[in-house]
Amino acid sequence: MSLLEVTSLSTKGQIVIPNTIREEMNLEPGIKMIIIQDGENILIKPIKKPALEQFKKLIEIGNEITDEINLDESEINSTIKEFRTNARRH
Repeated sequence: MSLLEVTSLSTKGQIVIPNTIREEMNLEPGIKMIIIQDGENILIKPIKKPALEQFKKLIEIGNEITDEINLDESEINSTIKEFRTNARRH
């Protein structure tokens, strides 16, 4: 279902998501959102936590892959550290 609502930008750069949209999307106070700017368009997308079963499946897949390519915990930790360092530079 598509909804069209109008809102305003405050002097602090804040916007209010209209109640009809918050209710339709089950948006609760404090939810984190991604803001994407593409040309003249802005997309606001809620970041929703995966269901516990989905999270467990992701962990299971990750464990299978690390076993398959023979990664140990120290290699995983050093790769994460390297990625975070490179991400901060960009």
